[in-house]
Amino acid sequence: MHRIAALLRPLRRAVLARRRPLAAVLAAIAVAAGLHAARAEPPGRVPVLVAAHDLPAGRVLAADDVRRTGFAPGSVPSGLARDPVGRTLAAPLRSGEAVTDVRVVGPALTDGYPGLVAVPVRLPDAGMAGLLEVGDHIDLVAADPQHPTAAVVASDLPVLALPDTPPETGATALTGRLVVVGAAPSEVTRIADAAVRSFLTIAFAD
Repeated sequence: MHRIAALLRPLRRAVLARRRPLAAVLAAIAVAAGLHAARAEPPGRVPVLVAAHDLPAGRVLAADDVRRTGFAPGSVPSGLARDPVGRTLAAPLRSGEAVTDVRVVGPALTDGYPGLVAVPVRLPDAGMAGLLEVGDHIDLVAADPQHPTAAVVASDLPVLALPDTPPETGATALTGRLVVVGAAPSEVTRIADAAVRSFLTIAFAD
């Protein structure tokens, strides 16, 4: 037994001598693997364009207004806007919120309002239009200086978008503020006629 122990003693010393370097190597490998896992994008993420910061309604999206981030497959919003840069926001966006087709001015604005079409209306008083928010419901009222009474042109119209029109100069410059509302097809002609012939104002619908 003593002879066997004497023979095994050098082997034991060799194992003990190499234990610390081996442990150090294994620890380094574990740290490297952890760092790689932390840096790697989680598998199966879907790239989505989101707002890079809070954005107001009416803003024309620039390249630095959006950023790309990864969404889990089950959490990707429907109706993502394609190529949103250069398009006008119909409603405010919070930082990190996905840019969808109902958030930009376009045909999708009426998706939540079956039977309605999007109608742009210029209100002569920009300050009055500034009181509106997307989602408000308004009555359009026409006032004619040649007539003593005003008339309701259309009622309970949802505000779909508030585009931020650039300032214009010159004799042909338009004043006021553009508002996009949802209206029944039968109301479009009446609204357009009133916008040309009368001074349009609004009342908040009940």
